[in-house]
Amino acid sequence: MAESMMSKAATMEIPINSNGDSRNLAEDDSLEQAAKIQWSLREKVGSPAALRDLQQVMVSGPNLNETSIVSGGYGGTTEGIIPTSSIKGSNMHHTSSNSSMTAEEATRGVAVEKFDIVKKWGLNTYKCTKQMISERFGRGSRTVDLELEAQIEVLRETKRKYEIVLNLARALTNHFYSMVQTQHALGDTFADLSQKSPELRDEFGYNAETQKLLCKNGETLLGAINFFVSSINTLVNKTMEDTLMTIKMYENARLEFDAYRADLEELNLGPRDAVTMARIEAAQQQYQIHKDKYERLRNDVTIKLKFLEENKVKVMHKQLLLFHNAISAYFAGNQQQLEQTLKQFNIKLKPPGADKPSWLEEQ
Repeated sequence: MAESMMSKAATMEIPINSNGDSRNLAEDDSLEQAAKIQWSLREKVGSPAALRDLQQVMVSGPNLNETSIVSGGYGGTTEGIIPTSSIKGSNMHHTSSNSSMTAEEATRGVAVEKFDIVKKWGLNTYKCTKQMISERFGRGSRTVDLELEAQIEVLRETKRKYEIVLNLARALTNHFYSMVQTQHALGDTFADLSQKSPELRDEFGYNAETQKLLCKNGETLLGAINFFVSSINTLVNKTMEDTLMTIKMYENARLEFDAYRADLEELNLGPRDAVTMARIEAAQQQYQIHKDKYERLRNDVTIKLKFLEENKVKVMHKQLLLFHNAISAYFAGNQQQLEQTLKQFNIKLKPPGADKPSWLEEQ
């Protein structure tokens, strides 16, 4: 009965707007459906079936990630759904785009910096190669310090001669080590024969003792020669080599200085317009930079050559005295003087077998 009365009321009601026109039929249908749903809920809200229906409606309700936007106009209502996830995604895309742009700018900056470095290196290499070729064919001038060049040449010649001494000393060490090992084996053989030959026991015994004494003195002399070789090797391959590396840097700086000097002189001979004056100013700055570098390295070479000469005299005085005293004492058979020579130069002999690798290292 209530439903019939509700339906009659819905059919008899004709809504009129402010202008006297009837509303849209679609709007009437929505109002009628809303009234029916409200009436049925009021009647059935207390039943268990109604509670289950209400839970189902809540579970299957609209997604919270979607926002309904209703826009009303003269002709009716239009409804649109805009997912909120799209708004979040747009913000994240904007942030990621900013970070990608920052990374791209940083990469571009590194690339430009590397390009500038390669450009400067190529220009410097071109100028130095041009200067080197000009000097070789006698067309270009070079800066020469006669006194320093003479000292450098003396150093190179000294190094070559000291390398010969070092190689010969190493050869002497190897040969003498072989002789000491032979004497050691010969002494052991004489000692064994003295035990097995009663009639020659004394003779074999004397020779065994002599070979053992020579072997002991030989090992002492080997210690002195090894110390001599080690000191010469340090002087030649470390001290002199370090000075020669500084000399090489000095010679490269001299070549760069002459290259930029020739470039500046060439620009000064040309016209004096605005572009050329800017180039002359830049060339003048580069010339001054390389001039300062050349003079600084020239002073470094001069100081190192002076200290090297003093160090060389001191080291060679000590090592030549050691070599002479050790060789003289050994061949004179003066064991006491030989041992005293090693103590004088603070040389400690390694125990036998110290240089022999362990069985793990041999694997």
